[in-house]
Amino acid sequence: AHSRDLKVILDFVPNHSSDRHKWFQASKASRDNDHRDWYIWTDAASDGGPPNNWLSMFGGSAWEWDEATGQYYLHTFLKEQPDVNWRNPQLQEAMLDAMRFWLDRGVDGFRVDVVYALIKDVLFRDEAPDPDFQQGGDPYNSIQHIYSLNRPEVHDVLRRMRGVLDEYPDRMMVGETSHQSEEYARYYGKNLDECQLPFNFRLLTLPWSAQNVHNAVEEYEAVLPPGAWPNWVLGNHDQPRIASRLGPEQARVAQMMLLTLRGTPTCYYGDEIGMADVDIPEEQLQDPFGLRVPGLGLGRDPERTPMQWDGLPNAGFTSGKPWLPLGDNYRQVNVEVAQKDDRSMLALFQVLTELRRETPALNRGSYRALDSGNDKVFAYLREHGGITLLVALNFDEQSCNLDLHDAGAEGHVLISTHLDRNGPLSLQHIQLRPNEGIVARLA
Repeated sequence: AHSRDLKVILDFVPNHSSDRHKWFQASKASRDNDHRDWYIWTDAASDGGPPNNWLSMFGGSAWEWDEATGQYYLHTFLKEQPDVNWRNPQLQEAMLDAMRFWLDRGVDGFRVDVVYALIKDVLFRDEAPDPDFQQGGDPYNSIQHIYSLNRPEVHDVLRRMRGVLDEYPDRMMVGETSHQSEEYARYYGKNLDECQLPFNFRLLTLPWSAQNVHNAVEEYEAVLPPGAWPNWVLGNHDQPRIASRLGPEQARVAQMMLLTLRGTPTCYYGDEIGMADVDIPEEQLQDPFGLRVPGLGLGRDPERTPMQWDGLPNAGFTSGKPWLPLGDNYRQVNVEVAQKDDRSMLALFQVLTELRRETPALNRGSYRALDSGNDKVFAYLREHGGITLLVALNFDEQSCNLDLHDAGAEGHVLISTHLDRNGPLSLQHIQLRPNEGIVARLA
């Protein structure tokens, strides 16, 4: 990968291990085993039940009874995924050594799983009910998570992780954080000594409108610590795909925005060709979340189907049986077909990434929002070294006319989401077609 000028980032899962891991097997062997405190064990409540009301993110109690040793162990996710105890110094050193093992092999960094859950309340206090919870929603949200998530001590752990990364040249850490701006901004660290990129998931679940997105971007830019580098995420393995969430036309607008906002973009596999969610028959469901909490549509299988490379059986992903079925459209929506269409989603993605790579205004320039005079349009400027680019995105199914003369008099359209337009642009008379975004260089 390095010979092709590609960086390699590994997924690092420090919150839990498998219940088959040798550490946990030793931990559950007896209460006086050297590894007992490497996991989170505690006595039953006075009635013999779980020690508190904490819930698993995948349904039910977060506590599992171990008959052999007469205590409960904590699992934020499945009972087969016991939480490790980051308050134990030996466990901490073992985890940091695991990072060094991979860094010594040359990996360029880590995407660190659920960083906000690594430390739990030492007193195991009950969570209060969440007053905003509505029946029919995810049961996990029925309580607040003040004592089981986002504990202040987690930042000490992340500083230690960052310290390990800093032992090596040019390494980085992406942290999977929560969805609240004021929370994930703290994961940069007061002195920018934690995650270089705490994942910014704000756009994953935001109701899609120009005004909502504009407000979210402004809010995020405002809470970033001085000197912090932003990042944006529009799709991942836990949320419906962009093309299903927004429709294929707005998916192109979203892709243009992702690749032109200030900061590092994260693109989920398949979104660059417009893959959509796949309806999975009940008998083929795999995701434990959906299986344990049925009927609420919380399963994540639809966005986890195999990458669609070509029109061959199994979309060229495997010669064996894939773990999930493919979408009915895989013969039309795949990389091979997209590479032959100069107006495909993939073509748009490639043109945008090339423009981003070669244009300092996009890959490192400043960001400034514009008042477009139309609440269906999100417009902003990217500037660096005397070069100014205008990005104007129409979130509506209707065409519109804009007057952005305050940004200048004229410009030149470099790219449209429709991939059929370039040339002179008057900023007093900007015409955007339905679901169209443009990038223009200003005079």
